[in-house]
Amino acid sequence: MPYGRIGEKMGKNCCENKDNSRLNRVGGQAVLEGVMMKAGNRTVTSCRRDDGTISVSDNTFVSIRKKHKFLNIPILRGVVNFIEMMALSFKTLNVSAEALGIEEEDGKLERWLKRHIGIKLTDLVMIISLILGLGLAYVLFKFLPALAADGVSYAFLHLFEIKISTAILPIIEGAVKVLIFIGYLWSVSLLKDIRRTFMYHGAEHKSIACFEAGDELTPENAMKHRRFHPRCGTSFMFLMIGLGILLSLCIRLIFGDALNFWAYIGISLLTLPLSMGIGYEILMIAGKHDNFLTRSISAPGLWVQRITTKEPTLDMLEIAITSIKCALRDDYPEFREFYESRGWEKTEDDKTEDEATDTVQAEDTSVAGEAKEENDA
Repeated sequence: MPYGRIGEKMGKNCCENKDNSRLNRVGGQAVLEGVMMKAGNRTVTSCRRDDGTISVSDNTFVSIRKKHKFLNIPILRGVVNFIEMMALSFKTLNVSAEALGIEEEDGKLERWLKRHIGIKLTDLVMIISLILGLGLAYVLFKFLPALAADGVSYAFLHLFEIKISTAILPIIEGAVKVLIFIGYLWSVSLLKDIRRTFMYHGAEHKSIACFEAGDELTPENAMKHRRFHPRCGTSFMFLMIGLGILLSLCIRLIFGDALNFWAYIGISLLTLPLSMGIGYEILMIAGKHDNFLTRSISAPGLWVQRITTKEPTLDMLEIAITSIKCALRDDYPEFREFYESRGWEKTEDDKTEDEATDTVQAEDTSVAGEAKEENDA
């Protein structure tokens, strides 16, 4: 879709100060050949099809924190947000797969699941994958690092008769976590499809940075901005590793040698929600303030984003901006009018009009509660 009418290029300086009223208003996620943007209750996923057209799915996502105010308590809201974002991420990946036509026709098992359980096979696979993924993550980032730290301690004690200080063990554990984390990200970045997803990740960051800076949202303007963002999930994961080191240190200092390996693993698991909540609060503060302290906190995560984000192309930025403007269409009247009047459907008659260059195809899965529902043209 040539960008034309959705946004006109303006010559604003990309280095202007951020408009604080725009901070934290929109967040996103890179998906298969596309980008999801979330603003308020709206989650919009735009994907580039093989024929060059854009599929747009507009969904409503209402956080449970809006229904139950006590869940907005600091720390607790971070845990709730983590769980909700995990569920939303899997749902969004499923939406992008459907948009690209990756899913096959329903088979016998698919029809049986829909009839008796009320879910699709892909949804069931997603749930199982989430459970297995969380289990694998805990093994890689908690069990193995703790085993390595205890192994080093055991080796020094029995080979060199040197007892490693309790304060050193969490540092060894953290170093192993970092090596596993960076090694995994670097390895998957070598895959062609993952590299393209990382390019869309860069497009997501650049377009959000362009919006927060108050620049006109066009691919050309967004390209001027950095592809690193302090509120990125990569930064959150790295922050979790740092907090894990501190919590592990506290656990070992409190219980000392009386704590065996399995008891340590169990207590560490119980403290995981605490590190999630603290990490969320720190990330939100870092995203709103720019000073030496927040820059220092954000720096390791921003360095790792050199692996998880790549420089996007203009057409990738177009996808990200389409999602942003659709999610924030109350802020973009011209885009709202385009969205509602066209219904994202390309027709033969449109080819003779000025707007025929817009080859966006509709795939409205559901329309946000505050947006007016339109039938496909």
